[in-house]
Amino acid sequence: MKNSVKKLSEIISHSERIVVFTGAGISTLSGIPDFRGTNGLWLKYKPISFDEFMASKAARVESWRQKCKLNFDLEKARPNNGHRAVAYLDSKGFLRALITQNVDGLHQVSGVDAKKIIEIHGNATKAVCLECSKNFALDVVLKEFKIANEPPLCDQCGGFIKTATISFGQAMPQGAVRKADHAARDCDLFLVLGSSLVVYPAASLPRIAKDNGATLVIINHQPTDLDGLADLVIRDEIGDTLSLALGIN
Repeated sequence: MKNSVKKLSEIISHSERIVVFTGAGISTLSGIPDFRGTNGLWLKYKPISFDEFMASKAARVESWRQKCKLNFDLEKARPNNGHRAVAYLDSKGFLRALITQNVDGLHQVSGVDAKKIIEIHGNATKAVCLECSKNFALDVVLKEFKIANEPPLCDQCGGFIKTATISFGQAMPQGAVRKADHAARDCDLFLVLGSSLVVYPAASLPRIAKDNGATLVIINHQPTDLDGLADLVIRDEIGDTLSLALGIN
């Protein structure tokens, strides 16, 4: 690990336009389980597709029931050393953009400039009307659901309210996708942290960055399909690795 950390430190020091790309692996040490691992959420809860959510009241009820259970982990989660290391990069002016597949909002809590954060899979700490896009306080929506056990409806237009995350079959947020694509094309270092790189179109971003001349670094416990493309692969804990490379405690 020592040689890899030294190389990473050198790469970062010679980079001016760093884009960080994060997946579930950066948040597991904050107590948020990933989706595909041995203790993944999809083993405990059946994913509800967007089409199911829209077509079935029972599916909407189940979706909000799951959210009530999962929100406990989300509320108690705090940024870990990995999140703080990314925030340190931002504070020193190295971070051009942070693209995240995560929906936990921990990068914002860690201190990263919200204007630099691109949430391509949405944000589970918010709720939104699917019809008129009105935003709702999630804690209020959950409280009302627990009382009524009815899927919430918008008080403005009557549309379905959903957590502001992207479900299977739901269209990706095109604004965020365009920003992520631009960031990948314009960076000189694309740093992947804790992503299995299997969910597309997000997983195409490292290749786009590499094709446009960026150095590609992947830090992930498990191998990814893009390891062979990377200039450096480190299979170790994200927070410890980055902290050592950046010289922070």
